[in-house]
Amino acid sequence: MDKRVYPNLFEEAGFGRQEIDARVREAWQELINGEHCIYGETDPDAAYFTDTGNDDARTEGMSYAMMMAVQMDDKAVFDKVWRWSLRYMRHGDGPYRDYFAWSCNLDGSHRAEGPAPDGEEYYAMALFFASHRWGDGPPPLDYSVQARRILRACVHNKAETIDGKPVGGPMWDPDTKLIKFVPEAGFTDPSYHLPHFYELFALWADEADRPFWQEAARNSRKYLHVACAWRTGLAPNMSGFDGHPLPVPESQKDNPWANLGRCYFSDAYRVAINISLDHVWFGKDPWQSEFADTLQSYVYEHPEASDHVLFPDGTVFEAEPIMHPLGMKASWACASLAARGEHRLEAVRSFFRMPMRTDKRRYYDNCLYFFTLLALSGNYRIY
Repeated sequence: MDKRVYPNLFEEAGFGRQEIDARVREAWQELINGEHCIYGETDPDAAYFTDTGNDDARTEGMSYAMMMAVQMDDKAVFDKVWRWSLRYMRHGDGPYRDYFAWSCNLDGSHRAEGPAPDGEEYYAMALFFASHRWGDGPPPLDYSVQARRILRACVHNKAETIDGKPVGGPMWDPDTKLIKFVPEAGFTDPSYHLPHFYELFALWADEADRPFWQEAARNSRKYLHVACAWRTGLAPNMSGFDGHPLPVPESQKDNPWANLGRCYFSDAYRVAINISLDHVWFGKDPWQSEFADTLQSYVYEHPEASDHVLFPDGTVFEAEPIMHPLGMKASWACASLAARGEHRLEAVRSFFRMPMRTDKRRYYDNCLYFFTLLALSGNYRIY
């Protein structure tokens, strides 16, 4: 039995339990059935989360949907999204065998063949939780078997040479035990680092791979110390395995999107959520509270953090606006789970007053919003 204490910071901030529980239920229904939902069904037994800004289904959102569903004890949604993922996204052979095509059109056709590793790690974790909440069923609802299959591929898949280039390979760098941006990449994304998941993979994955996952958890925690700027708490969108932002090639210096990889931008907002959840689930790294206090002090005391895209050192990047302000501010509030400073509860109160996003770019913001809602209400749990 899980004996962890999952703090309800909304309650600590003065909100009533009934109001909190109602907000969680209402937000879930808005995602699934509301006027601005992001859930859709194409087959009687299968469904997807759509990135409304790009009109596709991506493994990020599909695996998020499954994690949300298992936290909400919604087996019907979980099973439908898993079936859609298997039917349209999973590769049955080739260099991406047992990986999932990261982006599909809503008819199931592939926009991209390659995987994005954040999807696979969320799929695996959600499947293990489903196994523990509901029990394994017949394939493909043999959740724990499916989770181990994914993780086996993540660690052991081999690259193939196609047209003179390596394709596929493991999702974790064998030397550093750090997750890659894509299997072929020699760099990483700070928001992909989920040491709290790897701690559990070290208990539930194939026995031979459990030492690997223990090391992955330790190394990701160490990596995040470097990836998050010491003065601001901000992380870049992408970095080397050393934690430092990637250099921009001279030929791309004037390309805003090439420079955004070095910025605190959309992906990077998830770092605070991940660190805070690791703090609640395992509490192995005292630095996480220092990080949370640094982040909250910086973003709440420097107005430019709410108004502009920043580099991790706090320098303003003028070429692009903030694309996901709600998701960004949700992540700042989620940091309260690890924080001890003066902004801790006011951040929670401010978040509770925020409505969900309703325009075309709502998908990513509302996913981070809902994960934060679960976490701050004590409902993002290990099963």
